[in-house]
Amino acid sequence: MFNLVYAMGTGGTGGGAGSGGGLGAFLPLIIIFAIFYFLLIRPQQKKSKQHKQLLADLKKGDKIVSSGGLHGVITGLADDVVTVEISPKVRVKITRGSIAGVIRKSDSAT
Repeated sequence: MFNLVYAMGTGGTGGGAGSGGGLGAFLPLIIIFAIFYFLLIRPQQKKSKQHKQLLADLKKGDKIVSSGGLHGVITGLADDVVTVEISPKVRVKITRGSIAGVIRKSDSAT
């Protein structure tokens, strides 16, 4: 019985399947991270950069839509606050971050 234990316990010179190296064990994790980066992280960073550029390029007279669905024309700009005219002589102040997009002439159906 002790011979069986000795035969199973020693594995120093065998070169079994578990002694492949450190990189081989991390290769699937590296591949999964690369897939997540190119499919999720990178497109989100690109979209965020485009939104920041859109907010930086705002000017008076631009037609905008807010993230709440409010359509209007920019009448005033401050550092973090934008004054939007949503109807004649009806102006509201919203934060720059809540602007979802600028409506171009080709985008509007009216």
